[in-house]
Amino acid sequence: MENAKLTIKEKMGYGLGDTASNIVFQMVANFMLIFYTDVYGLSAAAAGTLLLSVRLFDGFTDPVMGGIADRTRTRWGSYRPYILFLAIPYGVLACLAFITPDFDTTGKLIYAYITYGLLMTCYTAINIPYGALGGVMVNDPKERTSLQSYRFAMAMAALVIIVWAIPRLVEFFGQGSDTKGYPLAMVFMGALAASCFLLCFKMTKETIQVTERKSFRHIYKDFFELFKNDQWLVIAIISLATLTLIGIRASVAPHYIKYYVGDESLLSNFLTVAAIGSVLGAISTNFLSKYFEKKVLFQVALVVVIISHSLFYVIANDQILLIFIIYFIANFAHMIITPIMFSMVADTVDYGVEKIGRRLTAITFSGHLLAIKFGFAIGGALAGWLLSAYNYIPNQQQTDETLSGILLAFAGIPVICTVICLIVIAKYRLTEVEVKKIQLKLIGTEQQ
Repeated sequence: MENAKLTIKEKMGYGLGDTASNIVFQMVANFMLIFYTDVYGLSAAAAGTLLLSVRLFDGFTDPVMGGIADRTRTRWGSYRPYILFLAIPYGVLACLAFITPDFDTTGKLIYAYITYGLLMTCYTAINIPYGALGGVMVNDPKERTSLQSYRFAMAMAALVIIVWAIPRLVEFFGQGSDTKGYPLAMVFMGALAASCFLLCFKMTKETIQVTERKSFRHIYKDFFELFKNDQWLVIAIISLATLTLIGIRASVAPHYIKYYVGDESLLSNFLTVAAIGSVLGAISTNFLSKYFEKKVLFQVALVVVIISHSLFYVIANDQILLIFIIYFIANFAHMIITPIMFSMVADTVDYGVEKIGRRLTAITFSGHLLAIKFGFAIGGALAGWLLSAYNYIPNQQQTDETLSGILLAFAGIPVICTVICLIVIAKYRLTEVEVKKIQLKLIGTEQQ
Protein backbone atom coordinates (compact mmCIF):
# COMPACT_ATOMS: atom_id res chain seq x y z
CA MET A 1 0.00 0.00 0.00
CA GLU A 2 1.64 3.21 -1.19
CA ASN A 3 1.43 6.47 0.76
CA ALA A 4 2.89 8.63 -2.02
CA LYS A 5 1.67 12.19 -2.40
CA LEU A 6 -0.52 13.05 -5.35
CA THR A 7 0.60 15.73 -7.78
CA ILE A 8 -1.47 18.87 -8.31
CA LYS A 9 -2.09 17.66 -11.88
CA GLU A 10 -3.58 14.42 -10.59
CA LYS A 11 -5.75 16.24 -8.07
CA MET A 12 -6.99 18.69 -10.69
CA GLY A 13 -7.57 15.84 -13.15
CA TYR A 14 -9.66 14.03 -10.58
CA GLY A 15 -11.50 17.26 -9.80
CA LEU A 16 -12.47 17.66 -13.46
CA GLY A 17 -14.55 14.53 -13.10
CA ASP A 18 -16.74 16.23 -10.54
CA THR A 19 -16.86 19.36 -12.66
CA ALA A 20 -18.45 17.13 -15.29
CA SER A 21 -20.73 15.43 -12.77
CA ASN A 22 -21.88 18.71 -11.31
CA ILE A 23 -22.71 20.30 -14.61
CA VAL A 24 -25.64 17.87 -14.67
CA PHE A 25 -26.13 17.55 -10.91
CA GLN A 26 -26.35 21.31 -10.40
CA MET A 27 -28.52 21.75 -13.47
CA VAL A 28 -30.95 19.22 -12.01
CA ALA A 29 -30.63 20.68 -8.50
CA ASN A 30 -31.10 24.33 -9.40
CA PHE A 31 -33.25 24.38 -12.53
CA MET A 32 -35.03 21.05 -13.05
CA LEU A 33 -38.02 21.73 -10.80
CA ILE A 34 -38.69 25.25 -12.09
CA PHE A 35 -38.10 23.96 -15.65
CA TYR A 36 -40.70 21.23 -15.15
CA THR A 37 -43.25 23.55 -13.47
CA ASP A 38 -42.81 26.87 -15.28
CA VAL A 39 -41.52 25.82 -18.73
CA TYR A 40 -42.29 22.15 -19.40
CA GLY A 41 -45.81 22.38 -17.94
CA LEU A 42 -45.94 19.70 -15.24
CA SER A 43 -47.76 20.31 -11.98
CA ALA A 44 -45.56 20.79 -8.90
CA ALA A 45 -46.85 17.55 -7.38
CA ALA A 46 -46.21 15.54 -10.58
CA ALA A 47 -42.71 17.00 -10.87
CA GLY A 48 -41.95 16.14 -7.24
CA THR A 49 -43.15 12.57 -7.71
CA LEU A 50 -41.07 12.25 -10.88
CA LEU A 51 -37.91 13.41 -9.10
CA LEU A 52 -38.47 10.86 -6.34
CA SER A 53 -39.55 7.90 -8.49
CA VAL A 54 -36.52 7.98 -10.78
CA ARG A 55 -34.16 8.08 -7.82
CA LEU A 56 -35.93 5.13 -6.18
CA PHE A 57 -35.07 3.17 -9.31
CA ASP A 58 -31.44 3.97 -8.52
CA GLY A 59 -31.89 1.80 -5.44
CA PHE A 60 -31.52 -1.14 -7.78
CA THR A 61 -28.93 0.22 -10.22
CA ASP A 62 -26.44 1.70 -7.75
CA PRO A 63 -25.43 -1.55 -5.98
CA VAL A 64 -25.27 -3.33 -9.34
CA MET A 65 -22.98 -0.66 -10.80
CA GLY A 66 -20.78 -0.73 -7.72
CA GLY A 67 -20.48 -4.50 -7.92
CA ILE A 68 -19.71 -4.42 -11.65
CA ALA A 69 -17.03 -1.76 -11.20
CA ASP A 70 -15.37 -3.68 -8.33
CA ARG A 71 -15.20 -6.73 -10.59
CA THR A 72 -13.87 -4.93 -13.67
CA ARG A 73 -10.24 -5.58 -14.65
CA THR A 74 -8.79 -3.78 -17.69
CA ARG A 75 -5.49 -2.26 -18.76
CA TRP A 76 -6.93 1.13 -17.66
CA GLY A 77 -7.83 -0.18 -14.21
CA SER A 78 -11.16 -1.05 -12.63
CA TYR A 79 -12.88 2.34 -12.57
CA ARG A 80 -11.36 4.64 -15.20
CA PRO A 81 -12.78 2.76 -18.24
CA TYR A 82 -16.32 3.82 -17.35
CA ILE A 83 -15.25 7.46 -17.35
CA LEU A 84 -13.78 7.03 -20.83
CA PHE A 85 -16.65 5.20 -22.52
CA LEU A 86 -19.64 6.93 -20.90
CA ALA A 87 -18.48 10.55 -21.18
CA ILE A 88 -20.19 11.26 -24.52
CA PRO A 89 -23.50 9.43 -23.77
CA TYR A 90 -23.63 11.40 -20.53
CA GLY A 91 -23.41 14.70 -22.40
CA VAL A 92 -26.04 13.67 -24.98
CA LEU A 93 -28.58 12.55 -22.35
CA ALA A 94 -28.15 15.84 -20.48
CA CYS A 95 -29.41 17.62 -23.60
CA LEU A 96 -32.35 15.26 -24.19
CA ALA A 97 -33.66 15.71 -20.64
CA PHE A 98 -34.31 19.43 -21.25
CA ILE A 99 -36.20 19.13 -24.53
CA THR A 100 -39.92 20.02 -24.38
CA PRO A 101 -41.67 17.76 -26.93
CA ASP A 102 -44.91 18.76 -28.63
CA PHE A 103 -46.94 16.11 -26.78
CA ASP A 104 -50.08 16.19 -24.66
CA THR A 105 -49.77 16.17 -20.87
CA THR A 106 -49.51 12.38 -20.64
CA GLY A 107 -46.95 12.20 -23.44
CA LYS A 108 -44.85 14.90 -21.81
CA LEU A 109 -44.92 13.08 -18.49
CA ILE A 110 -43.81 9.82 -20.14
CA TYR A 111 -41.02 11.60 -22.04
CA ALA A 112 -39.87 13.27 -18.82
CA TYR A 113 -39.73 9.95 -16.98
CA ILE A 114 -37.79 8.25 -19.79
CA THR A 115 -35.22 11.01 -20.41
CA TYR A 116 -34.67 11.88 -16.76
CA GLY A 117 -34.46 8.17 -15.91
CA LEU A 118 -31.86 7.52 -18.61
CA LEU A 119 -29.84 10.55 -17.55
CA MET A 120 -29.75 9.43 -13.92
CA THR A 121 -28.87 5.85 -14.94
CA CYS A 122 -25.93 7.14 -16.97
CA TYR A 123 -24.99 9.40 -14.04
CA THR A 124 -24.90 6.27 -11.85
CA ALA A 125 -22.82 4.30 -14.33
CA ILE A 126 -20.13 6.97 -14.59
CA ASN A 127 -20.24 8.58 -11.14
CA ILE A 128 -19.91 5.44 -9.00
CA PRO A 129 -16.65 4.37 -10.69
CA TYR A 130 -15.52 8.01 -10.53
CA GLY A 131 -16.15 8.15 -6.79
CA ALA A 132 -14.38 4.83 -6.25
CA LEU A 133 -11.39 6.10 -8.25
CA GLY A 134 -10.65 8.56 -5.44
CA GLY A 135 -10.31 5.64 -3.06
CA VAL A 136 -7.62 3.90 -5.14
CA MET A 137 -5.52 6.91 -6.09
CA VAL A 138 -4.05 7.32 -2.57
CA ASN A 139 -4.56 5.90 0.93
CA ASP A 140 -3.13 8.62 3.19
CA PRO A 141 -6.05 10.20 5.15
CA LYS A 142 -4.81 13.80 4.74
CA GLU A 143 -4.10 13.28 1.04
CA ARG A 144 -7.60 11.87 0.67
CA THR A 145 -9.05 14.99 2.28
CA SER A 146 -6.86 17.17 0.05
CA LEU A 147 -7.94 15.22 -3.04
CA GLN A 148 -11.60 15.64 -2.09
CA SER A 149 -11.14 19.35 -1.45
CA TYR A 150 -9.75 19.75 -4.98
CA ARG A 151 -12.63 17.65 -6.22
CA PHE A 152 -15.28 19.81 -4.61
CA ALA A 153 -13.59 23.09 -5.39
CA MET A 154 -13.77 22.10 -9.05
CA ALA A 155 -17.28 20.71 -8.58
CA MET A 156 -18.35 24.07 -7.24
CA ALA A 157 -16.62 25.72 -10.17
CA ALA A 158 -19.20 23.87 -12.25
CA LEU A 159 -21.89 25.30 -10.00
CA VAL A 160 -20.58 28.82 -10.67
CA ILE A 161 -20.60 28.15 -14.40
CA ILE A 162 -24.11 26.69 -14.33
CA VAL A 163 -25.85 29.31 -12.22
CA TRP A 164 -24.14 32.20 -13.98
CA ALA A 165 -24.33 30.92 -17.54
CA ILE A 166 -27.61 28.99 -17.79
CA PRO A 167 -30.05 31.92 -17.45
CA ARG A 168 -27.95 33.87 -19.95
CA LEU A 169 -27.59 30.97 -22.38
CA VAL A 170 -31.31 30.18 -22.19
CA GLU A 171 -32.11 33.81 -22.95
CA PHE A 172 -29.49 34.02 -25.73
CA PHE A 173 -30.48 30.81 -27.51
CA GLY A 174 -34.20 31.04 -26.79
CA GLN A 175 -34.72 34.69 -27.74
CA GLY A 176 -37.71 34.84 -25.40
CA SER A 177 -38.61 31.14 -25.61
CA ASP A 178 -37.34 29.08 -22.67
CA THR A 179 -38.65 25.97 -24.43
CA LYS A 180 -36.04 26.50 -27.14
CA GLY A 181 -33.39 28.03 -24.89
CA TYR A 182 -32.98 25.22 -22.36
CA PRO A 183 -32.03 22.35 -24.73
CA LEU A 184 -29.66 24.54 -26.74
CA ALA A 185 -27.99 25.71 -23.55
CA MET A 186 -27.57 22.07 -22.53
CA VAL A 187 -25.89 21.23 -25.85
CA PHE A 188 -23.13 23.58 -24.78
CA MET A 189 -23.04 22.27 -21.21
CA GLY A 190 -23.24 18.62 -22.26
CA ALA A 191 -20.23 19.02 -24.53
CA LEU A 192 -18.32 20.70 -21.70
CA ALA A 193 -19.21 17.86 -19.29
CA ALA A 194 -18.07 15.17 -21.72
CA SER A 195 -14.77 16.99 -22.30
CA CYS A 196 -14.09 17.27 -18.57
CA PHE A 197 -14.67 13.55 -18.05
CA LEU A 198 -12.27 12.68 -20.87
CA LEU A 199 -9.59 14.91 -19.32
CA CYS A 200 -10.23 13.26 -15.95
CA PHE A 201 -9.53 9.87 -17.51
CA LYS A 202 -6.31 11.13 -19.09
CA MET A 203 -4.91 12.87 -15.98
CA THR A 204 -5.54 10.21 -13.31
CA LYS A 205 -4.34 6.71 -12.51
CA GLU A 206 -5.20 3.89 -10.14
CA THR A 207 -2.28 3.16 -7.82
CA ILE A 208 -3.93 0.83 -5.30
CA GLN A 209 -4.52 -2.34 -7.26
CA VAL A 210 -7.20 -4.82 -6.26
CA THR A 211 -6.26 -8.22 -7.65
CA GLU A 212 -9.03 -10.32 -6.10
CA ARG A 213 -11.63 -11.37 -8.66
CA LYS A 214 -15.18 -11.61 -7.36
CA SER A 215 -18.17 -13.48 -8.67
CA PHE A 216 -20.99 -11.41 -10.15
CA ARG A 217 -23.47 -13.59 -8.29
CA HIS A 218 -22.85 -11.85 -4.98
CA ILE A 219 -23.26 -8.18 -5.88
CA TYR A 220 -26.27 -7.63 -3.63
CA LYS A 221 -24.65 -9.71 -0.91
CA ASP A 222 -21.72 -7.28 -1.03
CA PHE A 223 -24.13 -4.36 -0.78
CA PHE A 224 -25.93 -5.69 2.28
CA GLU A 225 -22.61 -6.42 3.94
CA LEU A 226 -22.07 -2.65 3.98
CA PHE A 227 -24.62 -2.39 6.77
CA LYS A 228 -22.24 -4.35 9.02
CA ASN A 229 -19.89 -1.38 8.65
CA ASP A 230 -21.29 0.89 11.38
CA GLN A 231 -19.04 3.84 10.46
CA TRP A 232 -20.18 3.73 6.84
CA LEU A 233 -23.76 3.71 8.11
CA VAL A 234 -23.09 6.90 10.11
CA ILE A 235 -21.81 8.67 6.99
CA ALA A 236 -24.69 7.28 4.89
CA ILE A 237 -27.27 8.76 7.28
CA ILE A 238 -25.47 12.11 7.30
CA SER A 239 -25.27 12.06 3.50
CA LEU A 240 -28.99 11.31 3.25
CA ALA A 241 -29.84 14.28 5.47
CA THR A 242 -27.29 16.59 3.82
CA LEU A 243 -28.53 15.89 0.31
CA THR A 244 -32.14 16.24 1.39
CA LEU A 245 -31.10 19.74 2.45
CA ILE A 246 -29.41 20.43 -0.88
CA GLY A 247 -32.22 18.90 -2.90
CA ILE A 248 -35.02 20.91 -1.33
CA ARG A 249 -33.11 24.18 -0.97
CA ALA A 250 -31.67 24.20 -4.48
CA SER A 251 -35.01 23.21 -6.02
CA VAL A 252 -36.87 26.12 -4.46
CA ALA A 253 -34.09 28.73 -4.59
CA PRO A 254 -35.43 30.07 -7.93
CA HIS A 255 -38.94 30.17 -6.42
CA TYR A 256 -37.56 31.91 -3.30
CA ILE A 257 -36.00 34.70 -5.40
CA LYS A 258 -38.77 34.93 -7.99
CA TYR A 259 -41.69 34.97 -5.57
CA TYR A 260 -40.53 35.45 -1.94
CA VAL A 261 -37.95 38.15 -2.66
CA GLY A 262 -39.98 39.22 -5.67
CA ASP A 263 -37.25 39.97 -8.20
CA GLU A 264 -36.45 37.20 -10.69
CA SER A 265 -33.63 39.28 -12.20
CA LEU A 266 -31.60 38.64 -9.03
CA LEU A 267 -31.57 34.86 -9.51
CA SER A 268 -28.37 34.51 -11.50
CA ASN A 269 -26.42 36.81 -9.17
CA PHE A 270 -27.92 35.15 -6.07
CA LEU A 271 -26.90 31.67 -7.18
CA THR A 272 -23.51 32.88 -8.44
CA VAL A 273 -22.63 34.47 -5.08
CA ALA A 274 -23.65 31.24 -3.33
CA ALA A 275 -21.54 29.21 -5.76
CA ILE A 276 -18.51 31.41 -5.09
CA GLY A 277 -19.06 30.77 -1.38
CA SER A 278 -19.08 27.03 -2.11
CA VAL A 279 -15.83 27.22 -4.08
CA LEU A 280 -14.12 29.16 -1.30
CA GLY A 281 -15.46 26.70 1.27
CA ALA A 282 -14.02 23.74 -0.63
CA ILE A 283 -10.67 25.50 -1.06
CA SER A 284 -10.61 26.43 2.62
CA THR A 285 -11.16 22.80 3.59
CA ASN A 286 -7.78 21.87 2.12
CA PHE A 287 -6.14 24.53 4.31
CA LEU A 288 -8.19 24.06 7.49
CA SER A 289 -7.86 20.27 7.49
CA LYS A 290 -4.10 20.68 7.98
CA TYR A 291 -4.69 22.30 11.36
CA PHE A 292 -7.95 20.79 12.63
CA GLU A 293 -9.10 17.20 13.01
CA LYS A 294 -11.74 16.71 10.35
CA LYS A 295 -14.54 15.58 12.66
CA VAL A 296 -14.18 18.79 14.72
CA LEU A 297 -14.10 20.90 11.55
CA PHE A 298 -17.17 19.03 10.32
CA GLN A 299 -19.11 19.77 13.53
CA VAL A 300 -18.23 23.47 13.52
CA ALA A 301 -19.36 23.81 9.90
CA LEU A 302 -22.68 22.11 10.75
CA VAL A 303 -23.35 24.67 13.50
CA VAL A 304 -22.68 27.54 11.06
CA VAL A 305 -25.11 26.00 8.56
CA ILE A 306 -27.83 25.77 11.23
CA ILE A 307 -27.38 29.37 12.34
CA SER A 308 -27.24 30.81 8.82
CA HIS A 309 -30.41 29.07 7.65
CA SER A 310 -32.26 30.07 10.82
CA LEU A 311 -31.51 33.72 10.06
CA PHE A 312 -33.71 33.61 6.94
CA TYR A 313 -36.68 33.55 9.31
CA VAL A 314 -35.47 36.75 10.99
CA ILE A 315 -34.55 39.02 8.08
CA ALA A 316 -37.13 40.75 5.88
CA ASN A 317 -37.52 39.79 2.23
CA ASP A 318 -36.41 43.26 1.09
CA GLN A 319 -33.01 43.10 2.83
CA ILE A 320 -31.34 41.93 -0.35
CA LEU A 321 -27.71 42.45 0.64
CA LEU A 322 -28.18 40.60 3.93
CA ILE A 323 -29.94 37.72 2.17
CA PHE A 324 -27.01 37.42 -0.24
CA ILE A 325 -24.43 37.50 2.59
CA ILE A 326 -26.21 34.86 4.68
CA TYR A 327 -26.64 32.53 1.71
CA PHE A 328 -22.94 33.00 0.90
CA ILE A 329 -22.02 31.98 4.46
CA ALA A 330 -24.41 28.99 4.41
CA ASN A 331 -22.85 27.67 1.20
CA PHE A 332 -19.30 28.37 2.39
CA ALA A 333 -19.87 26.28 5.54
CA HIS A 334 -21.73 23.57 3.68
CA MET A 335 -18.89 23.08 1.26
CA ILE A 336 -16.51 22.49 4.16
CA ILE A 337 -18.79 19.62 5.17
CA THR A 338 -19.00 17.94 1.77
CA PRO A 339 -15.34 17.11 0.95
CA ILE A 340 -14.77 15.92 4.51
CA MET A 341 -17.80 13.67 4.20
CA PHE A 342 -16.45 12.08 1.02
CA SER A 343 -12.99 11.57 2.52
CA MET A 344 -14.70 9.82 5.43
CA VAL A 345 -16.28 7.38 2.97
CA ALA A 346 -12.80 6.36 1.76
CA ASP A 347 -11.77 5.85 5.39
CA THR A 348 -14.76 3.57 5.99
CA VAL A 349 -13.48 1.32 3.19
CA ASP A 350 -10.32 0.63 5.20
CA TYR A 351 -12.39 0.20 8.35
CA GLY A 352 -14.64 -2.21 6.46
CA VAL A 353 -11.68 -4.46 5.62
CA GLU A 354 -11.01 -4.83 9.34
CA LYS A 355 -14.71 -5.03 10.28
CA ILE A 356 -16.05 -7.49 7.68
CA GLY A 357 -12.82 -8.87 6.22
CA ARG A 358 -13.27 -7.59 2.64
CA ARG A 359 -12.37 -4.49 0.64
CA LEU A 360 -15.53 -3.26 -1.08
CA THR A 361 -14.38 0.00 -2.65
CA ALA A 362 -16.91 0.67 -5.41
CA ILE A 363 -19.76 -0.97 -3.49
CA THR A 364 -18.99 1.34 -0.56
CA PHE A 365 -19.04 4.39 -2.82
CA SER A 366 -22.15 3.14 -4.64
CA GLY A 367 -23.94 2.73 -1.33
CA HIS A 368 -22.88 6.24 -0.39
CA LEU A 369 -24.01 7.59 -3.75
CA LEU A 370 -27.32 5.79 -3.23
CA ALA A 371 -27.77 7.62 0.10
CA ILE A 372 -26.92 10.87 -1.69
CA LYS A 373 -29.39 10.18 -4.49
CA PHE A 374 -32.15 9.22 -2.10
CA GLY A 375 -31.53 12.37 -0.08
CA PHE A 376 -31.49 14.49 -3.22
CA ALA A 377 -34.64 12.76 -4.46
CA ILE A 378 -36.43 13.22 -1.16
CA GLY A 379 -35.42 16.89 -1.14
CA GLY A 380 -36.60 17.47 -4.70
CA ALA A 381 -39.86 15.61 -4.07
CA LEU A 382 -40.49 17.50 -0.82
CA ALA A 383 -39.96 20.76 -2.68
CA GLY A 384 -42.61 19.88 -5.26
CA TRP A 385 -45.02 18.46 -2.72
CA LEU A 386 -44.65 21.44 -0.35
CA LEU A 387 -45.28 23.88 -3.19
CA SER A 388 -48.39 21.92 -4.10
CA ALA A 389 -49.54 21.67 -0.45
CA TYR A 390 -49.16 25.43 -0.04
CA ASN A 391 -51.17 26.04 -3.25
CA TYR A 392 -48.36 27.21 -5.52
CA ILE A 393 -49.52 28.42 -8.96
CA PRO A 394 -46.72 29.04 -11.53
CA ASN A 395 -46.10 32.51 -12.96
CA GLN A 396 -48.56 34.30 -10.66
CA GLN A 397 -48.26 36.41 -7.53
CA GLN A 398 -48.21 33.99 -4.59
CA THR A 399 -50.33 34.14 -1.44
CA ASP A 400 -48.84 34.59 2.03
CA GLU A 401 -49.55 30.89 2.63
CA THR A 402 -47.55 29.89 -0.44
CA LEU A 403 -44.69 32.22 0.50
CA SER A 404 -44.49 30.61 3.94
CA GLY A 405 -44.27 27.19 2.25
CA ILE A 406 -41.43 28.44 0.03
CA LEU A 407 -39.55 29.72 3.10
CA LEU A 408 -40.13 26.42 4.92
CA ALA A 409 -38.60 24.53 2.01
CA PHE A 410 -35.74 26.98 1.52
CA ALA A 411 -34.68 27.42 5.17
CA GLY A 412 -36.79 25.46 7.66
CA ILE A 413 -36.26 21.93 6.36
CA PRO A 414 -32.49 22.55 5.91
CA VAL A 415 -32.22 23.45 9.62
CA ILE A 416 -33.90 20.19 10.58
CA CYS A 417 -31.63 18.18 8.28
CA THR A 418 -28.48 19.78 9.69
CA VAL A 419 -29.52 19.18 13.30
CA ILE A 420 -29.88 15.49 12.42
CA CYS A 421 -26.34 15.50 11.00
CA LEU A 422 -24.98 17.16 14.14
CA ILE A 423 -26.52 14.43 16.31
CA VAL A 424 -25.36 11.52 14.13
CA ILE A 425 -21.75 12.68 13.60
CA ALA A 426 -21.15 12.19 17.34
CA LYS A 427 -21.16 8.43 16.58
CA TYR A 428 -18.30 8.72 14.06
CA ARG A 429 -14.98 7.58 15.54
CA LEU A 430 -12.60 7.17 12.58
CA THR A 431 -10.20 9.97 13.47
CA GLU A 432 -7.08 10.39 11.35
CA VAL A 433 -5.03 8.62 14.03
CA GLU A 434 -7.47 5.71 14.11
CA VAL A 435 -7.42 5.35 10.30
CA LYS A 436 -3.61 5.27 10.33
CA LYS A 437 -3.72 2.49 12.93
CA ILE A 438 -6.13 0.47 10.82
CA GLN A 439 -4.00 0.90 7.69
CA LEU A 440 -0.83 -0.18 9.52
CA LYS A 441 -2.64 -3.23 10.83
CA LEU A 442 -3.82 -4.10 7.30
CA ILE A 443 -0.28 -3.72 5.92
CA GLY A 444 0.98 -6.10 8.61
CA THR A 445 -1.75 -8.59 7.72
CA GLU A 446 -0.95 -8.42 4.00
CA GLN A 447 2.76 -9.01 4.67
CA GLN A 448 2.15 -12.15 6.72
